[in-house]
Amino acid sequence: MKSWPILIVILALVGADQLSKYLAEAAMPLNDSVAWIEGFLYITHHHNEGAAWGLFPGATWFFYIVTAIALSVFGYLSMDIDFKRAKFYSIGIVLLIAGTIGNFIDRVRFGYVVDFIDVYIFSYDYPIFNFADSYLTIGVILFAIDLLFFEAKRKAAHAQD
Repeated sequence: MKSWPILIVILALVGADQLSKYLAEAAMPLNDSVAWIEGFLYITHHHNEGAAWGLFPGATWFFYIVTAIALSVFGYLSMDIDFKRAKFYSIGIVLLIAGTIGNFIDRVRFGYVVDFIDVYIFSYDYPIFNFADSYLTIGVILFAIDLLFFEAKRKAAHAQD
């Protein structure tokens, strides 16, 4: 599989993430919130200096190291991308790479990640997130589905070839 289309998709996803964060920053002051769907979906301008759910705030160098390791692992795993034989795996890796790069750009530029999607699920205020976070979450889910349900079947089919 040629890597140019994959690279273009990754760049488009990172571009959408960065554009959405720029628009959130430009449109509203920090910590302001606007209801899109009252009681469910809000746009809330937030800065996250930590990891998921604000864990480990201020550990910027730690995040740089973790990001470098993650991108190295994802880069290695991307050598097995094959959208015909391993759709979940391939889409998952692309999303993991794009999400990691999107949040890494924020950390390098600002020292924090810009978040703005604020969802309430049955009165639980889910932690505010962004497109890159969504890419990472969906990527992990697809990668796990592939490993749990399809990887063994592919290996068995390949062994018979």
